This record gives sequence, C-alpha cells and structure tokens, in this order.
Amino acid sequence: MEHPKKPEPHVRDPHPRDTGGPAQPMLIARDVKKHFPIHAGLLNRQVAEVKAVDGVSFSVMKGETLGVVGESGCGKSTLARLLMHLMDKDEGEIILDGLSVGTYQGMPLQDLRRSMQMVFQDSYSSLNPRLTVEDSVAYGPSKQPGISKKKAREIARDILEKVGLRPSLFGARYPHELSGGQKQRVNIARALALDPRMLILDEAVSALDKSVEAQVLNLLNALKAQLDLTYVFISHDLHVVHYISDRVLVMYLGQVVEIGPVDRIYADPRHPYTRALLDCQLSMHPDDRVEQAPLAGDPPNPVNPPSGCRFHPRCPFAEEICSSKMPELGDTLRAGRDQHLTACFMAQPNSGHSKAPTQAELLKRSAAAPAPMEA
Repeated sequence: MEHPKKPEPHVRDPHPRDTGGPAQPMLIARDVKKHFPIHAGLLNRQVAEVKAVDGVSFSVMKGETLGVVGESGCGKSTLARLLMHLMDKDEGEIILDGLSVGTYQGMPLQDLRRSMQMVFQDSYSSLNPRLTVEDSVAYGPSKQPGISKKKAREIARDILEKVGLRPSLFGARYPHELSGGQKQRVNIARALALDPRMLILDEAVSALDKSVEAQVLNLLNALKAQLDLTYVFISHDLHVVHYISDRVLVMYLGQVVEIGPVDRIYADPRHPYTRALLDCQLSMHPDDRVEQAPLAGDPPNPVNPPSGCRFHPRCPFAEEICSSKMPELGDTLRAGRDQHLTACFMAQPNSGHSKAPTQAELLKRSAAAPAPMEA
C-alpha cells in the first residue's frame, strides 16, 4: 500500500532560542539507563532489578521526526519519561540543543519543560475534568513569569485555533463534552502553549478512529512545518510510523537494535526482529495473508535478560556466537542521518555468523538501498 507523501520541508530561519546552531542535534541521549529495583523478603531487601532501559543512545536532529517502535514492554514509554525527566535516570546524559540537562552550568529542568513537552496516550486522563478547555491550555503560560492571566488566555485561544478547535465553540467546554479526537487536540494545544521546540508523542494517535487518526497526523505535520518543531514519535502502528517519521529507532528489551532512515528500514530491514515486526503488518491484498505469526512467543524476562544478543532465544537464525557475545550497534551519536545501523551479527561483515556478509556485499547492498528522504 502506498503511503501519502510527506509535506515538503520548509527552509526556516534559526529559532530565537537556538543555542547550538543548525548542525547541533536538538536532542542527544547518551547511554541512558533505568533499572527498577525489586524488593522481597522479611527485610524488604533488593533481590533483583528490571532493566527497563539499558544503555540507549541516539540523537534527534532539528526539524526531524524520529519514530520509536517495539513490542509492549520494550521500554519505549519509560524512555519517553526519562527524556522529559518525569523520572530520574540511573546513568547516562540527556543533552538538549547542546546543553546537558539538570547538570551544573547546564540546562535547568524548568528550561527543559519550556523547550520540550509531551503528549500522552490517554487523552482523557491527561486532562483535568474540573478545568475547561481554555483553562487547561492557559494554565501553563499563566505560571510563567511576566505573563498575565489575560495574556495566557490569548495564547490559549490562538493555540486552540491552530489545532482546529474554534475557541468560541470549544473554549468553555469540559473534557467529558469532547470526543476522543477533540481531547487529543486539546492535549496537543496544551503542549504547544509554552512554545516548545520539541514534542514527545507517546502513542498519541493509537486510541483514535482511523479517520480521526489521519486528521491528527496531518495536523501534526502541519504544526511541525508551521512552528519549526522536532518530534519523537512513539507508536505500535508501523504504517503510521512510516508515514510521519524521517528515521526509525527499533527497541527490544530495553536496547536499540536498529536505527536508520525510515525508507531504508522498511525496504531493507537488517535485524530479524525488525523484519518480524514489519511482517506482522496486515496486508489489504488477499494473496498476502499470513497464516503463521512471523514473531512467536513473549520477550524474555527483563529481570534476567539472555546473554549475548537478547533476541537470540526467539531468532530463527541464532547461532552460537549470538548467545555468547552481544552484537554492537555502532556509534549512533556520530552516525549521519542517512546511516543504517544494526545490532546483529548477520549485518556485520566477517562477524563469525554463517550469514554475515562480506565487506563487498555490504557495500553493494548499501548502494542499492533507497535514498533517504530529505528532512
């Protein structure tokens, strides 16, 4: 099935709050880890820990949409909350436009919240049922220094207009008077009320009907071009990720297993897990129906993950090297936007796996891959 074309990129002047220049990534996550302790026994001692996010590194360029995909429980939502500092990370560093967040002489959390906002999956529980739509959107700006309540309401009405909700019609309504799509538009408006430079969208359209989902996706693309935004888009729907993303990051059991341009990953998935996820997509053609699940079984226990490659117990191509050694993904922070990195021995030349390509075969395959879409 062909996907609609992404809107053409707009050449914009640097953002007034741009501190690192156009070549500086908007967001850098360096070796971020989050382990949740498990306590048991009479003395409630720690006996184990859940490795929810285990050494994740990536960067997001300005004006880019990075799609994040993976099975439930792989750590996507935990990663989003770590990026927003809604929970404390155990290790690692998060850098926003060249400034380390929450460190001495870095970026204070208050400035982070003004520059980066999050849209949650559950549109209803994200809204205060006691506040009207206009009050919900105006609350954030009203708490900023130098902004009066009157000015905050003007900002709220302007943002509501931008997300397609007429303030005179919807401003005085309460959340229970709105449809699911309207509530999610309010959540997007509330996130934009502080004039952020980046949005983290955690399953922001998964609870919507398909027709409404398409409207919200088109709205997000329009707002991105209009307001010069950068997105991290988390979703289970691979069709949606293909449509809206410039690059895709695939997570499995708390780690990144593949990252690269969206067109290259969808045309030539190199990790068996990515290939299985794409094969799980439903086809509209009757001859393309799948009778057996491409990916069987549940992910291993994150408390005690397998040695070596964490996907090897479910991988049909697993060999001895897969269980004894962990494949390297490569330097995701130094890799360019058009580079395709995979943490799999089958994608690394001369790795010792029987299906590993030679260097010449790898160069030939890279040359035949589709060119990445310009950002």
